Amino acid sequence: MNQNTNERVLVTGGDGFLGTNIVRELLSRGYQVRALTEPGRDPATLRDLPVECIGGDIRETAAVVKAAEGCDYLIHTAASTNIWPARSKLLYEINVEGTLSVIRAALAVSVKRLVHIGSANTFGFGTKEAPGDESKPYACSIYGLGYMDTKYEAHQRVLEAVSRNGLPAVIVAPTFMLGPYDTKPGSGRMILAIARGEVPGYTSGGRCFLYVKDAAAGAVNALVKGSAGESYILGNENLTYHEFFDLVARVVGVKPPRRRIPAALSRAVGFLGSAAGILTRSEPKISLPMARISTEYHFYSAAKAVRELGLPQTPVEQAVRAAYDWFCENGYLEVTGRT
Repeated sequence: MNQNTNERVLVTGGDGFLGTNIVRELLSRGYQVRALTEPGRDPATLRDLPVECIGGDIRETAAVVKAAEGCDYLIHTAASTNIWPARSKLLYEINVEGTLSVIRAALAVSVKRLVHIGSANTFGFGTKEAPGDESKPYACSIYGLGYMDTKYEAHQRVLEAVSRNGLPAVIVAPTFMLGPYDTKPGSGRMILAIARGEVPGYTSGGRCFLYVKDAAAGAVNALVKGSAGESYILGNENLTYHEFFDLVARVVGVKPPRRRIPAALSRAVGFLGSAAGILTRSEPKISLPMARISTEYHFYSAAKAVRELGLPQTPVEQAVRAAYDWFCENGYLEVTGRT
């Protein structure tokens, strides 16, 4: 255990999926933790933890500065991950203007280090044989998703502040995270869908998967490891959707989807989904951008983070098991006869 009991860390979005796991990792190492959460929202995932919760709007610099006062470090996880509608003013306000608020606060209170949680999508993706890394330029603008574009812009703003203002910041960029406390749920929706038998088949693409607790450990390691101005992709196993769905089915005890869905069919479904969403003003199950992504390989290498941050590499099967167990224990799935 870390004995830095006099060092305090502010975690923005501390009650979110990654934020909750980061808070627990910090506490396990002996840090004092303050969490900045959305005003008026009950930070249920932090209940009964020795955490100081402060409500504040991430878009308001004064609120973030107030929350950061007396903190030695700052970990910025707060972000909007909404992908419908594809673009919105709120996405920009939270992901870009919110990050600018955090940068100003970090400079105002002179934190020892700011760890900014970016996204692996900020870097170009690749294949299993040649995965994307921190040297690959941004390639996700082709999808027209405000989430990806605003995370990329926020990433650039942090790097600019390092260069121009001497901000002591490190950027960690997680891939597709799985694990406990996915309350929304977000990434865990695929696990739930397979467990419920709602997945008709698999598409031709794939992702880089990562245990959320490993991502949390990597982020906390970055408080004292890594170099200011550097970016680190946090990832682990590159799996096709066929491989991943088989893994999930094995963990949850169901038959895996066996039908391969052609890319053209997947994109047609996505096109219709987007059109219906626009007409009904409701979020479709599958939009055109998500259909396109599902047919491509978004594979990454985490070698730099493993080498410089000591990023753990827990098997993704364990991450799936942890997520599934948490869903079962918290009423997301009705499961009988579990052992």
